Amino acid sequence: MQLSDLCIFTEPQQGASYDTLLTLAQRAEAVGFGGFFRSDHFLKMGSVSGLPGPTDAWVTLGGLARETSTIRLGTLVSPVTFRGPGLLAISVAQVDQMSGGRIELGIGAGWYEAEHTAYAFDFPDALGRFDNLTDQLAIIDGLWNTPAGETFSYSGNVHSVANSPGLPKPVQQPLPIIIGGGGKTRTPALTARYAAECNVAFAPVKTFSERKQRVEEACAAIDRKRPMRYSAALVACAGATEADVVRRAAAIGREPAELRKNGAAGTAEETASAVRKYIDAGADRVYFQILDLSDLDHVDFIAHEVAPLLA
Repeated sequence: MQLSDLCIFTEPQQGASYDTLLTLAQRAEAVGFGGFFRSDHFLKMGSVSGLPGPTDAWVTLGGLARETSTIRLGTLVSPVTFRGPGLLAISVAQVDQMSGGRIELGIGAGWYEAEHTAYAFDFPDALGRFDNLTDQLAIIDGLWNTPAGETFSYSGNVHSVANSPGLPKPVQQPLPIIIGGGGKTRTPALTARYAAECNVAFAPVKTFSERKQRVEEACAAIDRKRPMRYSAALVACAGATEADVVRRAAAIGREPAELRKNGAAGTAEETASAVRKYIDAGADRVYFQILDLSDLDHVDFIAHEVAPLLA
């Protein structure tokens, strides 16, 4: 696995301004990471302050698209409860144009009820959210793939469109869609039909392998021809010395032992060993979740010391 197969993943709702994200994205690009991704949430989690407050994922990515030049950008993941399919398709296509074709859309059903009540987003039950996801994927795919000069119509349980021109189009054809989630039937089927990448976040290798197998079976069931990329996301806490690891763990309110068990943590060798287990299980891409966004040296360390051990 090359450095270009590794991505930085951030959680700005925990407390980050656009300028903070820009600084980290530009550093990740400068040292050679393949992607810079952010969550799409509007409310903090846990005991952090969350200041200065949430930033909109697609507004942020539009800015980053103009202030970076090579690194890929995207969400892990945009809940369908925040934006209708028409708005999301237009926003993502526009940001892809702004980036010169470097955008990836991570999309999911949504799960964090508190942020919905805090900011007046509807939060249907699980069945309603998956119906929403099904319709959004069908509509976004249809809008982006309708030839210029033709129109697209779709009737769904939650969303419908009639005689849409399907504009604007993204630069990329197709623009990569990323789907995660642990559903055993509907999620693998939607992933096989629409996604370029299946993401398994913060899960043991055994769970990664099980979800990968379900998606592979779903791909076989529809005789899918194009390859599927499989990825894992792991919280990162790496350092040259144990003191570095302890300091970085304390900065994000975690314990080194817990991070070594559940994430990619420890020395460069320990961190690479944790990642290698997912590569051996079939991961084509890995996301390092960086929770202390001010720690640029952490990004440097992963790029210069951990990544070469994965090549």
